[in-house]
Amino acid sequence: MKKYLREKIISSLTSLGIGLEVPVVVERPRQPEHGDLTCNIAMVLAKGTARNPRHVAKEILQHMELDPLLIEEAETAGPGFINFKFTERFYRHKLKELLIAGNEFGRSNIGEGKKAQVEFVSANPTGPLTVGHGRNAVFGDAVANLLEWVGYDVAREYYFNNAGRQMRVLGDSVKLRYLELLGHHVEFPESYYQGDYIREIARHVLEEHADGLRDERPEGKFKEQAEREIFDGIRKTLRTLRIEFQSYFNENSLYEDGKIDEVIEELRSKHFLYESEGALWFKASVFGGEKDKVIVKSSGEPTYRLPD
Repeated sequence: MKKYLREKIISSLTSLGIGLEVPVVVERPRQPEHGDLTCNIAMVLAKGTARNPRHVAKEILQHMELDPLLIEEAETAGPGFINFKFTERFYRHKLKELLIAGNEFGRSNIGEGKKAQVEFVSANPTGPLTVGHGRNAVFGDAVANLLEWVGYDVAREYYFNNAGRQMRVLGDSVKLRYLELLGHHVEFPESYYQGDYIREIARHVLEEHADGLRDERPEGKFKEQAEREIFDGIRKTLRTLRIEFQSYFNENSLYEDGKIDEVIEELRSKHFLYESEGALWFKASVFGGEKDKVIVKSSGEPTYRLPD
C-alpha cells in the first residue's frame, strides 16, 4: 500500500507540474486515530516558500485518483499532512492473502542474487557466554533468518578477539591456578579472571602435563588451552541455541598475516597518522570525528580500533 500511495502522490504532483527533488515518504502516523498511513510531502514542498502547506496538500489530494475499494478516506490534517484510511475490503483481502500463503507469507526475492554477511555474538574467548551474549546470539540469528527469507545468500560470521592484553591475562590466570594446584602460594590479582572455569582449565592442564609447565610462559600452553576449552564451550552453547556460523574470524590472524602493519603503512602513506606522547594517532577529526584516536599505545600495543 505504501508503494501504491507513493505512486499516486507522484502522479498527482506530475499533473500539477511540481518537480520532485526529495523522496515521497509514506509512513504510519504516530497516532492511530489519524489513519492508517500519512504523508508529509506537502509540508516538505512548501518549506522555504510562501505557500500554505495545507493548500498544497489539498491540491495534491484533488489530483489523486484513488481506488475507492482500497481507500475509504483521504484528508488533509494538522499543518499539512495527508492522511489515508483503508477500507474494510482491503483488510479482508489482505487477510485472505495471509491465510492462502500460510507459512510463506511475507517471503520475497528482493535479495535474490545478493550476498549478506551478518557478524554477531563475537564474544571474546575469555569466559563462557553470558545472558547478554545469548540475547545477541538470538537477535543476530533472527536478522540472518529474515535476510534469508527474502532471498539473500547469508553468511553468519563470529569475530573473536584472541590477541592483546586480555588474552595474556587469561593465560596468566590459568597458570596461577595451575601453580596453586601444585601447592604454590600465589597472589591472584582481583583484575584477573575469577570464575571456577579457570580452575577447571588449570586442572585439565595439570592432568595432561603434571608439573612440567612450572616454567612455561602464560601466553604459551596456558593461553592455548584456555582459549580452546572456552571456545569449545561457546560453540556448544550456540549449538544448543541451534545457531551455526559459516565463518569464525580470528583476530590474531591479522597480526600473523601482517595485515595490521599493512593498514598502518596505508594510513601513514595517506598522512592520516601522526605520533604524539609516544603513541600513534589516527586523524579521526579529518573524517568528522569529535577528536583523533590512538590506534597504537606508547607501549607499542594496538588499541582495539586498529584490528577492528
